[in-house]
Amino acid sequence: MKIISWNINSLRLRLPLLKKFIALTNPDVICLQEIKVSDPEFPLLEVRALGFDHIEFSGEKSYNGVAIFSKFPLTKIEKIDVLNYGHKRHISATIKTKVGEVELHNFYVPAGGDIPDVALNDKFDHKLKFVDWMGEFFAPQKSKKIVVVGDMNIAPLEQDVWSHKQLLKIVSHTPIEVEKMNALQRSLNFIDTHRFFTPENEKLYSWWSYRAADPLGANKGRRLDHIWATPNLKAHIKSMKIYRDFRAEIQPSDHVPIETIFDFS
Repeated sequence: MKIISWNINSLRLRLPLLKKFIALTNPDVICLQEIKVSDPEFPLLEVRALGFDHIEFSGEKSYNGVAIFSKFPLTKIEKIDVLNYGHKRHISATIKTKVGEVELHNFYVPAGGDIPDVALNDKFDHKLKFVDWMGEFFAPQKSKKIVVVGDMNIAPLEQDVWSHKQLLKIVSHTPIEVEKMNALQRSLNFIDTHRFFTPENEKLYSWWSYRAADPLGANKGRRLDHIWATPNLKAHIKSMKIYRDFRAEIQPSDHVPIETIFDFS
């Protein structure tokens, strides 16, 4: 099962790019963040035409929004308004496999604004509380098979950013954010599927700023997008990929698709 996570930064704007990506990669499940479209305006027919019969979404106009497209039936759909902010930042579904039910959670963690100080920046406070909530939510679910994907807006490791030293005071790589994310990962001892195959001393990015004239050339990236799995799925993790070249496409998102393949046969 090929699972994709992608902050697409407007689904309707990037439908042609999504179509190209699907034609090239043939994914089984796509989890999108920042779809930026209200539910009544969601392009359901266009998405179905891309080969997905099972489509779930939770969107809002111009902001946020998450979706799951699947070639497998999706059950037990849940859309949680985390901390009651009125934001569309979570959707989950269960997929039945030969190894049992796998619960798939798709998150769009708040970016957190520009100032890494909860006293001065409500958005940063919201972000930290959101990640705390995630850890509290998952901690009791120790017997489940869970895959968590999404734009977590945190680059936890030194080699997940272009300059650890220069980004220590930049939102997405501050020590408090990394501490919160590590606590979340420990809640169920989640396996970071991309670092499962890539040593921690190797650079790995999934996001490059729109401000860069030549983003891939300058390569000042961050790894903000993640796919995690519970330890009971470790033997089923087969490969990972980051589609770096999609940052150089026409009208790209600032994030690129990331992939993990699981063998549930």
